[in-house]
Amino acid sequence: MSFVTAKLKNISIIQTGKLDSNAAVEKGIYPFFTCDPVTLHIDKWAYDTEAVLLAGNNASGNYTAKYYKGKFNAYQRTYIIESVNTEILNTRFLCYSLNLQLQLLKTMSSGSTTKFLTIRLLHALDIPLPNISLQNRIVEIISGYDDLIENNQKQIKLLEEAAQRLYKEWFIDLRFPGHENTPIHNGLPEGWEKVTIADVCETVGGGTPSTSHNEYYENGTIRWVTPTDLTKKHSLILLNTEKRITQEGLKNSSAKLLPPETILMTSRASIGYFAVCEHEVCTNQGFISCIPKQEEMRYYLLFNLMNRVDEIKGKATGSTFLEIAKRTFRELSIAIPSNILLTTFHEIVIPMISKIRVIEKEIVQLLDARDRLLPQLMSGELKL
Repeated sequence: MSFVTAKLKNISIIQTGKLDSNAAVEKGIYPFFTCDPVTLHIDKWAYDTEAVLLAGNNASGNYTAKYYKGKFNAYQRTYIIESVNTEILNTRFLCYSLNLQLQLLKTMSSGSTTKFLTIRLLHALDIPLPNISLQNRIVEIISGYDDLIENNQKQIKLLEEAAQRLYKEWFIDLRFPGHENTPIHNGLPEGWEKVTIADVCETVGGGTPSTSHNEYYENGTIRWVTPTDLTKKHSLILLNTEKRITQEGLKNSSAKLLPPETILMTSRASIGYFAVCEHEVCTNQGFISCIPKQEEMRYYLLFNLMNRVDEIKGKATGSTFLEIAKRTFRELSIAIPSNILLTTFHEIVIPMISKIRVIEKEIVQLLDARDRLLPQLMSGELKL
Protein backbone atom coordinates (compact mmCIF):
# COMPACT_ATOMS: atom_id res chain seq x y z
CA MET A 1 0.00 0.00 0.00
CA SER A 2 1.27 3.48 -0.84
CA PHE A 3 0.01 6.87 0.32
CA VAL A 4 -0.97 9.88 -1.73
CA THR A 5 1.52 12.74 -1.56
CA ALA A 6 1.28 16.51 -1.38
CA LYS A 7 3.74 19.31 -2.10
CA LEU A 8 5.13 20.77 1.10
CA LYS A 9 4.17 24.30 0.00
CA ASN A 10 0.47 23.27 -0.11
CA ILE A 11 0.29 21.79 3.39
CA SER A 12 2.62 23.98 5.43
CA ILE A 13 3.65 27.51 6.36
CA ILE A 14 7.40 28.08 6.07
CA GLN A 15 9.34 30.98 7.57
CA THR A 16 12.85 31.51 8.91
CA GLY A 17 14.26 32.76 12.20
CA LYS A 18 15.66 36.28 12.56
CA LEU A 19 18.74 35.99 14.76
CA ASP A 20 22.47 35.47 14.29
CA SER A 21 23.80 32.18 15.63
CA ASN A 22 25.93 34.04 18.19
CA ALA A 23 22.75 35.19 19.96
CA ALA A 24 22.82 31.93 21.96
CA VAL A 25 23.07 32.26 25.74
CA GLU A 26 24.63 29.56 27.90
CA LYS A 27 21.97 28.10 30.21
CA GLY A 28 19.29 30.19 28.48
CA ILE A 29 15.64 29.58 29.29
CA TYR A 30 14.33 28.75 25.81
CA PRO A 31 15.55 26.45 23.00
CA PHE A 32 17.43 28.28 20.23
CA PHE A 33 17.40 26.34 16.98
CA THR A 34 20.33 26.91 14.63
CA CYS A 35 22.03 24.77 11.99
CA ASP A 36 24.06 23.15 14.76
CA PRO A 37 22.94 19.55 15.40
CA VAL A 38 22.91 20.42 19.12
CA THR A 39 20.02 22.64 20.20
CA LEU A 40 21.33 25.82 21.83
CA HIS A 41 19.56 28.09 24.32
CA ILE A 42 18.53 31.74 24.61
CA ASP A 43 16.77 34.01 27.11
CA LYS A 44 14.19 35.52 24.71
CA TRP A 45 11.57 33.69 22.70
CA ALA A 46 10.03 34.85 19.42
CA TYR A 47 7.78 31.91 18.53
CA ASP A 48 5.20 29.97 20.51
CA THR A 49 3.95 27.24 18.25
CA GLU A 50 4.25 23.62 17.13
CA ALA A 51 6.77 23.30 14.33
CA VAL A 52 9.53 21.43 12.58
CA LEU A 53 12.88 23.22 12.79
CA LEU A 54 14.95 22.43 9.70
CA ALA A 55 18.57 23.52 9.34
CA GLY A 56 18.89 25.67 6.23
CA ASN A 57 22.62 25.34 5.71
CA ASN A 58 25.45 23.01 6.59
CA ALA A 59 29.08 22.76 5.50
CA SER A 60 28.71 19.13 4.39
CA GLY A 61 24.98 19.07 3.71
CA ASN A 62 24.16 17.01 6.80
CA TYR A 63 20.91 18.71 7.79
CA THR A 64 18.79 18.16 10.88
CA ALA A 65 15.01 18.33 11.34
CA LYS A 66 13.66 18.65 14.87
CA TYR A 67 10.14 18.73 16.29
CA TYR A 68 9.25 21.21 19.02
CA LYS A 69 6.10 22.57 20.63
CA GLY A 70 6.24 25.67 22.83
CA LYS A 71 8.28 28.87 23.11
CA PHE A 72 11.57 29.04 21.20
CA ASN A 73 13.78 31.20 19.01
CA ALA A 74 15.59 30.50 15.75
CA TYR A 75 18.63 31.40 13.65
CA GLN A 76 18.00 33.32 10.45
CA ARG A 77 18.87 30.31 8.26
CA THR A 78 16.72 27.86 10.20
CA TYR A 79 13.36 27.05 8.59
CA ILE A 80 10.31 27.05 10.86
CA ILE A 81 7.75 24.76 9.23
CA GLU A 82 4.19 24.61 10.59
CA SER A 83 1.23 22.55 9.47
CA VAL A 84 -1.32 24.72 7.69
CA ASN A 85 -4.07 22.49 9.13
CA THR A 86 -3.37 19.98 11.90
CA GLU A 87 -6.57 18.11 11.02
CA ILE A 88 -4.91 17.21 7.73
CA LEU A 89 -1.20 17.14 8.65
CA ASN A 90 0.20 16.11 12.04
CA THR A 91 3.29 18.30 12.65
CA ARG A 92 5.26 15.50 14.26
CA PHE A 93 4.40 13.23 11.34
CA LEU A 94 5.79 15.95 9.05
CA CYS A 95 9.03 15.94 11.05
CA TYR A 96 9.37 12.17 10.58
CA SER A 97 8.71 12.54 6.87
CA LEU A 98 11.36 15.25 6.50
CA ASN A 99 13.88 13.18 8.45
CA LEU A 100 13.49 10.41 5.89
CA GLN A 101 14.33 12.89 3.14
CA LEU A 102 17.44 14.49 4.66
CA GLN A 103 19.77 12.51 2.40
CA LEU A 104 17.73 13.61 -0.62
CA LEU A 105 17.96 17.22 0.58
CA LYS A 106 21.74 16.83 0.85
CA THR A 107 22.02 15.82 -2.80
CA MET A 108 19.68 18.61 -3.95
CA SER A 109 21.18 21.48 -1.91
CA SER A 110 23.38 24.10 -3.54
CA GLY A 111 26.69 25.74 -2.65
CA SER A 112 30.37 24.81 -2.88
CA THR A 113 31.80 25.75 0.53
CA THR A 114 28.52 25.64 2.47
CA LYS A 115 25.42 23.79 1.33
CA PHE A 116 22.10 25.67 1.35
CA LEU A 117 18.47 24.57 1.23
CA THR A 118 16.37 26.99 -0.83
CA ILE A 119 12.72 27.74 -0.19
CA ARG A 120 11.95 26.68 -3.76
CA LEU A 121 13.48 23.25 -3.09
CA LEU A 122 11.42 22.85 0.09
CA HIS A 123 8.19 23.96 -1.57
CA ALA A 124 8.59 21.22 -4.19
CA LEU A 125 9.15 18.38 -1.71
CA ASP A 126 6.63 15.54 -1.87
CA ILE A 127 5.22 14.61 1.55
CA PRO A 128 3.27 11.34 2.08
CA LEU A 129 -0.20 12.17 3.32
CA PRO A 130 -2.21 9.25 4.75
CA ASN A 131 -5.42 10.08 6.60
CA ILE A 132 -4.93 11.89 9.89
CA SER A 133 -5.87 8.90 12.05
CA LEU A 134 -3.11 6.87 10.40
CA GLN A 135 -0.66 9.75 10.81
CA ASN A 136 -1.53 9.94 14.49
CA ARG A 137 -1.01 6.19 14.90
CA ILE A 138 2.42 6.35 13.24
CA VAL A 139 3.37 9.28 15.50
CA GLU A 140 2.18 7.35 18.54
CA ILE A 141 4.41 4.38 17.67
CA ILE A 142 7.56 6.29 16.71
CA SER A 143 7.27 8.91 19.45
CA GLY A 144 7.36 6.04 21.95
CA TYR A 145 10.92 5.38 20.81
CA ASP A 146 11.70 9.10 20.89
CA ASP A 147 10.44 9.39 24.46
CA LEU A 148 12.65 6.50 25.59
CA ILE A 149 15.64 8.06 23.83
CA GLU A 150 14.94 11.43 25.45
CA ASN A 151 14.64 9.86 28.91
CA ASN A 152 17.97 8.09 28.40
CA GLN A 153 19.58 11.35 27.31
CA LYS A 154 18.25 13.00 30.48
CA GLN A 155 19.81 10.23 32.58
CA ILE A 156 23.14 10.80 30.85
CA LYS A 157 22.92 14.54 31.51
CA LEU A 158 22.22 13.93 35.21
CA LEU A 159 25.19 11.57 35.51
CA GLU A 160 27.54 14.00 33.76
CA GLU A 161 26.28 16.87 35.92
CA ALA A 162 26.86 14.79 39.06
CA ALA A 163 30.47 14.15 38.03
CA GLN A 164 30.92 17.82 37.17
CA ARG A 165 29.52 18.92 40.54
CA LEU A 166 31.83 16.54 42.38
CA TYR A 167 34.84 17.87 40.47
CA LYS A 168 33.85 21.47 41.22
CA GLU A 169 33.20 20.82 44.91
CA TRP A 170 36.49 18.99 45.47
CA PHE A 171 38.91 20.73 43.13
CA ILE A 172 37.56 24.23 42.52
CA ASP A 173 35.75 25.02 45.77
CA LEU A 174 38.38 22.89 47.61
CA ARG A 175 35.76 21.12 49.74
CA PHE A 176 37.35 17.70 49.27
CA PRO A 177 37.35 14.99 51.99
CA GLY A 178 39.58 16.19 54.83
CA HIS A 179 39.80 19.77 53.58
CA GLU A 180 39.08 21.10 57.09
CA ASN A 181 42.42 19.79 58.33
CA THR A 182 44.50 20.47 55.20
CA PRO A 183 46.70 23.60 55.31
CA ILE A 184 46.90 25.85 52.23
CA HIS A 185 50.36 26.88 50.98
CA ASN A 186 50.71 29.40 48.13
CA GLY A 187 47.11 28.86 47.10
CA LEU A 188 47.35 25.06 46.99
CA PRO A 189 46.30 22.52 49.62
CA GLU A 190 49.16 20.65 51.22
CA GLY A 191 50.19 17.63 49.15
CA TRP A 192 49.10 19.22 45.86
CA GLU A 193 51.51 20.45 43.19
CA LYS A 194 51.34 22.67 40.12
CA VAL A 195 52.77 21.24 36.89
CA THR A 196 52.07 21.53 33.16
CA ILE A 197 49.76 19.53 30.93
CA ALA A 198 52.88 18.03 29.31
CA ASP A 199 53.91 16.62 32.71
CA VAL A 200 50.72 14.59 33.17
CA CYS A 201 49.84 13.38 29.67
CA GLU A 202 51.06 12.75 26.16
CA THR A 203 49.45 15.10 23.64
CA VAL A 204 48.82 13.81 20.13
CA GLY A 205 47.65 15.58 16.98
CA GLY A 206 45.81 14.11 14.02
CA GLY A 207 45.73 14.11 10.26
CA THR A 208 43.63 13.56 7.16
CA PRO A 209 44.56 11.00 4.51
CA SER A 210 44.45 12.38 0.98
CA THR A 211 40.90 12.20 -0.33
CA SER A 212 42.26 11.64 -3.85
CA HIS A 213 43.21 8.09 -2.83
CA ASN A 214 40.13 5.89 -2.54
CA GLU A 215 42.24 3.12 -1.03
CA TYR A 216 42.73 5.29 2.08
CA TYR A 217 39.00 5.24 2.83
CA GLU A 218 37.20 2.46 0.96
CA ASN A 219 36.30 -0.45 3.27
CA GLY A 220 38.23 1.24 6.08
CA THR A 221 38.10 -0.38 9.51
CA ILE A 222 39.91 2.25 11.62
CA ARG A 223 37.62 4.70 13.39
CA TRP A 224 38.59 8.22 12.27
CA VAL A 225 37.16 11.01 14.40
CA THR A 226 36.27 14.45 13.01
CA PRO A 227 34.90 17.39 15.05
CA THR A 228 31.40 16.69 13.72
CA ASP A 229 31.42 13.36 15.57
CA LEU A 230 31.69 15.33 18.82
CA THR A 231 29.65 18.47 18.11
CA LYS A 232 26.54 16.44 17.29
CA LYS A 233 26.80 14.29 20.41
CA HIS A 234 24.86 14.55 23.67
CA SER A 235 27.40 12.91 25.97
CA LEU A 236 31.09 12.36 26.66
CA ILE A 237 30.99 8.80 25.35
CA LEU A 238 31.85 8.23 21.69
CA LEU A 239 30.71 4.81 20.50
CA ASN A 240 31.42 5.13 16.81
CA THR A 241 32.54 7.51 14.07
CA GLU A 242 30.88 8.63 10.87
CA LYS A 243 34.01 7.85 8.82
CA ARG A 244 36.69 5.17 8.81
CA ILE A 245 40.06 4.90 7.13
CA THR A 246 42.26 2.01 6.05
CA GLN A 247 45.67 0.96 7.31
CA GLU A 248 47.12 2.54 4.17
CA GLY A 249 45.35 5.79 4.97
CA LEU A 250 46.73 5.75 8.50
CA LYS A 251 50.22 4.97 7.29
CA ASN A 252 50.21 7.72 4.67
CA SER A 253 48.94 10.55 6.86
CA SER A 254 49.87 12.29 10.09
CA ALA A 255 46.93 10.60 11.89
CA LYS A 256 48.02 8.51 14.89
CA LEU A 257 46.32 5.44 16.31
CA LEU A 258 45.20 6.26 19.86
CA PRO A 259 44.55 3.75 22.65
CA PRO A 260 41.06 3.18 24.09
CA GLU A 261 39.81 5.83 26.55
CA THR A 262 42.06 8.56 25.15
CA ILE A 263 40.68 12.04 25.93
CA LEU A 264 39.69 13.61 22.61
CA MET A 265 39.51 17.43 22.48
CA THR A 266 38.63 19.53 19.46
CA SER A 267 41.32 22.19 19.06
CA ARG A 268 40.37 24.29 16.05
CA ALA A 269 37.25 26.22 14.97
CA SER A 270 34.82 24.44 17.34
CA ILE A 271 37.26 24.35 20.26
CA GLY A 272 36.55 22.53 23.50
CA TYR A 273 34.35 19.54 22.66
CA PHE A 274 35.39 16.37 24.49
CA ALA A 275 34.86 12.63 24.25
CA VAL A 276 36.32 9.28 25.22
CA CYS A 277 35.96 6.08 23.21
CA GLU A 278 36.36 2.49 24.36
CA HIS A 279 37.99 1.57 21.03
CA GLU A 280 41.22 2.52 19.31
CA VAL A 281 40.66 5.61 17.18
CA CYS A 282 42.56 8.24 15.23
CA THR A 283 41.51 11.82 14.51
CA ASN A 284 41.85 14.48 11.88
CA GLN A 285 44.01 17.55 12.51
CA GLY A 286 41.24 19.37 14.39
CA PHE A 287 42.12 17.61 17.65
CA ILE A 288 44.59 17.52 20.49
CA SER A 289 44.22 14.12 22.14
CA CYS A 290 45.45 13.46 25.68
CA ILE A 291 46.82 10.13 26.90
CA PRO A 292 47.30 10.37 30.70
CA LYS A 293 50.55 9.04 32.10
CA GLN A 294 48.66 7.79 35.16
CA GLU A 295 45.32 5.99 34.87
CA GLU A 296 43.92 7.65 38.01
CA MET A 297 44.53 11.01 36.29
CA ARG A 298 42.17 10.31 33.36
CA TYR A 299 38.87 11.73 34.57
CA TYR A 300 40.44 14.41 36.75
CA LEU A 301 42.20 15.67 33.61
CA LEU A 302 39.03 15.40 31.51
CA PHE A 303 36.91 17.47 33.89
CA ASN A 304 39.75 19.90 34.52
CA LEU A 305 39.94 20.66 30.79
CA MET A 306 36.16 20.83 30.45
CA ASN A 307 36.12 23.52 33.12
CA ARG A 308 38.80 25.53 31.28
CA VAL A 309 37.31 25.83 27.79
CA ASP A 310 37.16 29.64 27.93
CA GLU A 311 40.81 29.76 28.99
CA ILE A 312 41.78 27.36 26.19
CA LYS A 313 39.83 29.38 23.61
CA GLY A 314 41.49 32.54 24.91
CA LYS A 315 44.90 31.13 23.98
CA ALA A 316 43.84 30.14 20.48
CA THR A 317 45.06 32.12 17.47
CA GLY A 318 44.29 32.29 13.77
CA SER A 319 42.76 34.57 11.14
CA THR A 320 40.55 32.14 9.20
CA PHE A 321 39.59 30.09 12.27
CA LEU A 322 40.87 29.90 15.82
CA GLU A 323 43.16 27.04 16.81
CA ILE A 324 45.15 26.35 19.96
CA ALA A 325 48.65 25.17 19.16
CA LYS A 326 49.79 21.91 20.69
CA ARG A 327 52.81 23.63 22.24
CA THR A 328 50.62 26.30 23.88
CA PHE A 329 48.28 23.61 25.19
CA ARG A 330 51.13 21.54 26.60
CA GLU A 331 52.42 24.58 28.53
CA LEU A 332 49.12 25.15 30.37
CA SER A 333 49.55 24.77 34.12
CA ILE A 334 47.47 22.30 36.09
CA ALA A 335 47.12 21.74 39.83
CA ILE A 336 47.47 18.07 40.75
CA PRO A 337 45.86 16.80 43.97
CA SER A 338 47.35 14.10 46.18
CA ASN A 339 47.35 10.52 44.83
CA ILE A 340 44.80 9.47 47.45
CA LEU A 341 42.37 12.19 46.37
CA LEU A 342 42.94 11.45 42.68
CA THR A 343 42.30 7.75 43.21
CA THR A 344 39.17 8.38 45.28
CA PHE A 345 37.72 10.73 42.63
CA HIS A 346 38.57 8.23 39.88
CA GLU A 347 36.85 5.38 41.71
CA ILE A 348 33.69 7.44 42.24
CA VAL A 349 33.50 8.68 38.64
CA ILE A 350 34.30 5.38 36.88
CA PRO A 351 30.84 3.82 37.62
CA MET A 352 29.18 7.03 36.35
CA ILE A 353 31.10 6.87 33.07
CA SER A 354 30.35 3.14 32.76
CA LYS A 355 26.63 3.79 33.27
CA ILE A 356 26.69 6.55 30.64
CA ARG A 357 28.31 4.12 28.20
CA VAL A 358 25.60 1.50 28.86
CA ILE A 359 22.84 4.08 28.32
CA GLU A 360 24.50 5.33 25.13
CA LYS A 361 24.46 1.78 23.76
CA GLU A 362 20.77 1.50 24.65
CA ILE A 363 20.12 4.72 22.74
CA VAL A 364 21.91 3.31 19.69
CA GLN A 365 19.69 0.21 19.81
CA LEU A 366 16.55 2.35 20.13
CA LEU A 367 17.63 4.59 17.25
CA ASP A 368 18.34 1.57 15.07
CA ALA A 369 14.95 0.02 15.83
CA ARG A 370 13.16 3.34 15.25
CA ASP A 371 14.99 4.08 12.01
CA ARG A 372 14.24 0.61 10.60
CA LEU A 373 10.56 0.85 11.55
CA LEU A 374 9.90 4.43 10.42
CA PRO A 375 10.29 4.00 6.62
CA GLN A 376 8.13 0.89 6.71
CA LEU A 377 5.38 2.80 8.47
CA MET A 378 5.74 5.91 6.33
CA SER A 379 5.62 3.95 3.08
CA GLY A 380 2.55 1.95 4.11
CA GLU A 381 4.53 -1.30 3.94
CA LEU A 382 3.37 -2.14 7.46
CA LYS A 383 -0.38 -2.12 7.94
CA LEU A 384 -1.77 -0.48 11.09
